[in-house]
Amino acid sequence: MLTQLCFASNNAHKLDEIRPLLPAGLTLLSLADIGCHEELPETQDTLEGNARQKAEYVRQHYGVACFADDTGLEVTALNGEPGVYSARYAGPQRRAEDNVAKLLQELRGAADRSARFRTVVALAQADGSVHEFAGEVAGHITEEAHGTGGFGYDPVFVPAEGDGRSFAEMSSTEKNRISHRARAVAGLLAFLKQE
Repeated sequence: MLTQLCFASNNAHKLDEIRPLLPAGLTLLSLADIGCHEELPETQDTLEGNARQKAEYVRQHYGVACFADDTGLEVTALNGEPGVYSARYAGPQRRAEDNVAKLLQELRGAADRSARFRTVVALAQADGSVHEFAGEVAGHITEEAHGTGGFGYDPVFVPAEGDGRSFAEMSSTEKNRISHRARAVAGLLAFLKQE
């Protein structure tokens, strides 16, 4: 089994969310840890395409096994938007507060506020193979932000499997029990344990 694996991210929130899920003996490296400081390409129009593109870029340019994720919030009343464009929904500045404000504005007066978070993880291995794992969680969008934890759309997303709190009102441990990213990473870890 691998002893080191790069996660194609420098997002401290994502790294902190995933580290506790990893088995003992597997060290998670960030992009900074491997000396990668450039913007990774993310030009595909699907979550699967973006995750694969980022993981393969790191493997090809840095020679390390790498996994990358792409996550989208898919809102029923908005025909699945913002989806693959979730991080830059309100513009290229990628500010979570702007994205949340735009989402709430778009949903003003909407009766159907159902949504789902979906994460795709792509693992690019040293041998050139690529494997994909997906996770999702259904829920709904609140009318205003609740909580100060988490990141992104967490303050306005209430998972259906929870107790009525938003992701931002949960501890990271509580969120990890049901989150889309945790489920996708669980698929990755199950695969790695079989290797």
